[in-house]
Amino acid sequence: MRLKDKICIVTGGAQGIGRAIVERFAEEGAKMIYSLDLNQGEYERDNVKHIQLNTTDHEGVKQLVETIIQEEGQIDVVVNNAGITRDALANKMTEEQWNIVIDVNMKAPHYMVAEVGPHMMAAGKGSIITISSIVGLYGNVGQVNYAATKAGVIAMTKTWTKELSRKGAVIRANAVAPGFISTPILQSMPEKIIDSMKAKILFNELGEPEDIANACLYLASDESKYVTGQVLEVSGGITI
Repeated sequence: MRLKDKICIVTGGAQGIGRAIVERFAEEGAKMIYSLDLNQGEYERDNVKHIQLNTTDHEGVKQLVETIIQEEGQIDVVVNNAGITRDALANKMTEEQWNIVIDVNMKAPHYMVAEVGPHMMAAGKGSIITISSIVGLYGNVGQVNYAATKAGVIAMTKTWTKELSRKGAVIRANAVAPGFISTPILQSMPEKIIDSMKAKILFNELGEPEDIANACLYLASDESKYVTGQVLEVSGGITI
């Protein structure tokens, strides 16, 4: 039970990668996992609470964090997983497409850490995990907004670990950069496109949400107690 007694928050927990993370954390004995999402989520576990929340609502995030601290007394792990895409070539991208991706993918993680960070500092420990992407490392045509946010959260991750540990607290902040993962969004794409993705991967197959969940489990657990400010790429070797 690698997460025994830990209180965790996972954003975007209703489906896909977020749901896999919640399930994995629950299996590993977390005392309670707060799954946050705009959408409804169904969990039949005593140690999971799913809450409908727009994480771009700073006041809503603040109130939730205060409630968790009142109920649990601590927050040990935060996984900033919620994210969206609104793809278009740079010269055709609308301001709305740009702004909503910035809000969900960058502002929301900032709000969460801004509220949770002081509580972790007071406790002297904590783990913050943010889902980036290989697109944030290498770029991708038609995704300038998404790439900017996924590169941005890497820089934010490195800054968080310096800021939050500056007074002696052992607060680790790391990012996970998935490659092509078999999520509902990807599965809805034409088979021809999916085959072209597989052809670029050394293992010739898509990753599974559980692959990302396992990476998050390592970073959430005490097994990674000396790992911070890092980007863990989970891509099947697509970038090699």
